[in-house]
Amino acid sequence: MKILLTGVTGYIAQRLLPVLLDQGHEVVCCVRNIERFNKKNYLTSNLTLIEVDFLKKESLQKIPDDIDVAYYLIHSMSTQIGDFENMEEQCATNFKNRIEQTQTKQVIYLSGITNTEDLSKHLSSRKNVETILSGSKFALTTLKAGIIVGSGSASFEIIRDLVEKLPFMITPRWLKTKCQPIAIRNVIEFLVGVTGNKETYNNSYDIGGPDILSYKEMLLRFAKIRGLKRRILIVPVMTPKISSYWLYFVTATSYPLAKNLVHSMKIEVICKPNNLATLLGIKLLDYDTAIKLAFDKIEQNQVLSSWKDAQTSDLFSTGFSKFIEVPVNGCFKDVRTRTVSDPEFTLEKIWSIGGKTGWYYGNWLWEIRGFLDQLIGGVGMRRGRKSATELVTGDALDFWRVILADKEDKRLLLFAEMKLPGEAWLEFKIDEKNILTQTATFRPLGLLGRLYWYSVLPFHGFIFRGMIKRLARARKV
Repeated sequence: MKILLTGVTGYIAQRLLPVLLDQGHEVVCCVRNIERFNKKNYLTSNLTLIEVDFLKKESLQKIPDDIDVAYYLIHSMSTQIGDFENMEEQCATNFKNRIEQTQTKQVIYLSGITNTEDLSKHLSSRKNVETILSGSKFALTTLKAGIIVGSGSASFEIIRDLVEKLPFMITPRWLKTKCQPIAIRNVIEFLVGVTGNKETYNNSYDIGGPDILSYKEMLLRFAKIRGLKRRILIVPVMTPKISSYWLYFVTATSYPLAKNLVHSMKIEVICKPNNLATLLGIKLLDYDTAIKLAFDKIEQNQVLSSWKDAQTSDLFSTGFSKFIEVPVNGCFKDVRTRTVSDPEFTLEKIWSIGGKTGWYYGNWLWEIRGFLDQLIGGVGMRRGRKSATELVTGDALDFWRVILADKEDKRLLLFAEMKLPGEAWLEFKIDEKNILTQTATFRPLGLLGRLYWYSVLPFHGFIFRGMIKRLARARKV
């Protein structure tokens, strides 16, 4: 079949794509920025990329007419710009109007469980999208999931942050809320299983695992699996705003996402019974198994996707290419060079920078800078990195975003996503003479930007000098 896949740089689609390709389907991937997609991972003629922005309906004309099945996996809850409800409504409307012009027989939509009248803005928006997509020329199959558990999923990483960082937690009342978590493996099995299955046409199904747990139970069972003793005290006086800030400062989530999650977590998300798992022959994994499988992937450095990959601001809405050309005029630069005796080893260290590896020198200063950024609403250093050894364009890397990762050319270019009075780049390049050049570039915005540069200049001298020295150091024999 010829399948249209949307939300390709998102968590779910990155897991779904290789499965569809392995089954022999021809897949057309809609991406907002082609530079963010690492096509080297998919050496097949069955993959086509088209650049589509679902907020700009004219760009949807690139979608081929001969599509058989389309996956609608677009989600805007974590956006830091605009009103995500209006954005989701506009995207869904534009998608529906274009798909109705094609030969598409089925649209598969992954939504959230909405089995109560008192819905959060997030779940109301999900339900509204389903309404928009219903009653069209194509058949709609809706799968509704609650908490998705898998390596790199938002729910998994937030629970992991809470459990591993806090031996004692003072928590809000919503930790008593019941939910029905589902393993990412099962989600993918459901998404694939309903493809072209006429019995599922124009039907909606809640999908969840066999366990119904409170968020407190999920945290404590996670801790038990990890061999950690944790105590949780639930207090009734923690407001949604305080709860949101609590999540924001303790976990790697952004404040807008934390705020939306808190409102959603106050609502029970338990599945209405259905026979879909039986119909598709899917064995549902329990919560403990899902956690263990997630850590197996992490330990093997095989995390295929992370919720942090999702673009959450309009910074790169016009593409990554404009940031690849690092400006020269009106910029401050810190340029350092070193001859390296083992360029491959140095390249390995560059590709492993950040996250748990750290920045090779003055890590405590990097942490302080990240904490200060977090205090003013920035991303801070909490995001880490998806893989311990691999980087691709679009990856989040602490408070940087990977703009270019070219191992053949031995060049890594990062752009700062922290709160700054200007724009900042950090570049590493090894030339044919085995000379490592490390360049920090800052383009200030007005007087404040210039004052900022001079205020951090002493720290730059300390950090960047030590960093290139460590990077250039030869392998120990």
